[in-house]
Amino acid sequence: MSFRERVSILASALIVLPTLNEIENVERMVHTIRAQQSPLTTFDVLIVDDGSTDGTEQAAIRLTQEDTQVHLLERGRKLGLGTAYIAGFRHALEHGYDYVATMDSDFSHDPKYLPAFVEAIQNADLVIGSRYVPGGGVRNWPLRRKILSGVANILARLVGGLKTHDGTTGYRLYRTEFLRKLELDRITSNGYSCLMELVFVCQKAGARIVESPIIFTDREAGQSKISHKEIFKAFATLYRLAKRRISE
Repeated sequence: MSFRERVSILASALIVLPTLNEIENVERMVHTIRAQQSPLTTFDVLIVDDGSTDGTEQAAIRLTQEDTQVHLLERGRKLGLGTAYIAGFRHALEHGYDYVATMDSDFSHDPKYLPAFVEAIQNADLVIGSRYVPGGGVRNWPLRRKILSGVANILARLVGGLKTHDGTTGYRLYRTEFLRKLELDRITSNGYSCLMELVFVCQKAGARIVESPIIFTDREAGQSKISHKEIFKAFATLYRLAKRRISE
């Protein structure tokens, strides 16, 4: 069976976009994702908004009115990246999507890679958009952030037992059939550290994981949500994963 024939069986993929005050990016981001449509894939979008106060929510409502394949989950207050992803997974499972993708809403993750992810997942359960495999990389990052990212991924492998080169990227495509095997309630990390925990639990469940190269470009508009608190939470998550790795 050819690749075209295999993918034509795909019902649809859901792209989960967590937002918090992304008025400068959200509309253009959704339109760019929707422009990736082809005879091979259908990408729906789920915006998960955590109580934006800059007009993001209103923009998202307009997008849902203009396009029936764009959906909005209004959460009213900041509940965190981890719970946004889990909410997106549950939505995908409840509505019969074959795949669910997670990505940033600020163009750090370029939607142009989505078709390549779809191709890669034909022989995988999880595709990770990796900055640290041949062909991947970062642009416009200060040295401090490069060091932090590098150290975090080294520790994720050494302490958390992750087998991936890039366990801290949020640009991924999951097979929903595989997500049904996971105890989503056990994923408790509530910030960016959930990215490591998700790889950990997928790995423990026997996921076939593929890393597909991406170029990560630092945001040009809006404000980053990564704080010193998130860094401390990441170290706490690594400690917790190390304990689980030993005990399970």
